[in-house]
Amino acid sequence: MKIKFSHISTGFIAVFIGYASAAAIIFQAATSAGASQEQITSWFWALGIGMGVSTISLSWHFKQPIVTAWSTPGAALLVTSLQDVTVGQAVAAFMLCSALITLVGVLGWFDKLLSQIPTAIASAMLAGVLLQFGLGIFTALLDEWLLVVVMLAVYIIAKVHWGHYLIPGILVIAILLSALTGKLDTSMMEFGLSTPTFISPDFQWLTLVSVGIPLFIVTMASQNLPGFAVLKANGYQVNASRIITVTGLTGLILAPLGGFAFNLAALTGAICMSDNADKDPKLRYLAAIAMGVFYLLAGVFAASFVSLFTLVPSAVVMTLAGLALMPTLCRCLMNALVDSTDKEPALMAFLLTASGINLLGIASAFWGLLLGMICYWLQQKSMAVA
Repeated sequence: MKIKFSHISTGFIAVFIGYASAAAIIFQAATSAGASQEQITSWFWALGIGMGVSTISLSWHFKQPIVTAWSTPGAALLVTSLQDVTVGQAVAAFMLCSALITLVGVLGWFDKLLSQIPTAIASAMLAGVLLQFGLGIFTALLDEWLLVVVMLAVYIIAKVHWGHYLIPGILVIAILLSALTGKLDTSMMEFGLSTPTFISPDFQWLTLVSVGIPLFIVTMASQNLPGFAVLKANGYQVNASRIITVTGLTGLILAPLGGFAFNLAALTGAICMSDNADKDPKLRYLAAIAMGVFYLLAGVFAASFVSLFTLVPSAVVMTLAGLALMPTLCRCLMNALVDSTDKEPALMAFLLTASGINLLGIASAFWGLLLGMICYWLQQKSMAVA
């Protein structure tokens, strides 16, 4: 086992993209519950430590790139759900959510569900998710055309020659160009260690039902299901029950400190499963472990780490994510359409997922996967009758 630069750089970029794209939502959610500045910092401390420990332990145990993350759709749900809720009541709801996730893991329901999903459908769903990031490269042109054009040009020209240094190199160039054009914002930078703050849970049945259960449903449907589909689409077979149990227990332990929900990652997980991490799929778990280390650093230096991602324009983050996920998107499209039998169900899953619609508070990835499976099952029945 040898740690490569590609493992470290991929791990950092995955964390960079994850935090830059969703940290603001976490901040809004904590603010909605009336959390103090110390409590908000504790939320990020708990999330960083929880994601770091679980990612490192799971990836090392299974020798596969198993990346955990906070529930971004769950955080978006909390922004509106916690407005009339105290921090203590919110923590109690977090504990219920994690307890339900743990129960699902212990009962082994997820393994049975995943075994029924064809690789083509899983790949199509993931391609639908990643398509938004690919398109984001070009929509970002409207905001920062010079930065995006330079990043895209470097990607196209240097792709063959730079190898694993390509995405890190593009990030460095984007930061330097942002500084030269006066787009590097250092006004929000903070430095210093962060400390956890214990928040005593306040169990109120109304909050448990109205916040805890929806958070559980959104986390399972919009995060865990796509997360495991990403692993399946990339050829990794895992024990879903153990992973679900670990994320649930992590949430139970860290909920009083602000760890509202932990789950399997889809987007950042896909980054660690790409060719940019390692040409050998069997060694990509080292990129996930490197990512876990950066998670830990993000927890220990929570305030400093979060402020780091406010430096560059959002267009840079969007473009970097799209370029980093390009190889994975290509592979998913190929896997989804390679089998003539599953092409139409896979296409249905891809289109609905790519639409980005949100029904009943659940993201399009779940509905795309559901539609693809329905089409697949109906097609299999029709073929059996014929």
